Amino acid sequence: MTKVMVIGNAGGGKTTLCAVLSATHQLPYHSIDTLQWQPGWQRTPIALFNEAHDKLIKQHRWLLDGYGPWESVLKRMNAADTIIVIDHPIWLHFWWATLRQLNSLVIKQTDVPLGCSRWPVTWKLYKMIWRLHKTQRAKLLKEATLRSSEKRFIYLSSPSELDRFTANPQ
Repeated sequence: MTKVMVIGNAGGGKTTLCAVLSATHQLPYHSIDTLQWQPGWQRTPIALFNEAHDKLIKQHRWLLDGYGPWESVLKRMNAADTIIVIDHPIWLHFWWATLRQLNSLVIKQTDVPLGCSRWPVTWKLYKMIWRLHKTQRAKLLKEATLRSSEKRFIYLSSPSELDRFTANPQ
């Protein structure tokens, strides 16, 4: 693993998995959220996002977590040697996202863009989880599957699968 993308809906365990993968494989970790959002949850202009994203995926080693614009997802898939899709049942994404949002009220969050707090965007998060599940999930799975003959494709669809892979991330 040298170029790894981890993708899936919010609240699925991507950040936790990436912490393990980054340490295990000495991969520089980057969150798409930190490219996509500026302080105060202001969206990064698309030209600046594309420039930063494209610069990252041209590097020799990386671990990228998150969605971003659909075109960037496809570029990442094409550049990656490993595609990891986390696809739990939607209720679990909602539940884990809710727990993360509540935790953010008492624990300093290190995985959010600079100057951003999770709590004020909770309702937007729930809408995004629903929208991604309904409009992007099938496209994501199709595109990842299309590349599975030439790239390592790991599909994690339950907490137990995620736990097993996290415990032994080969």
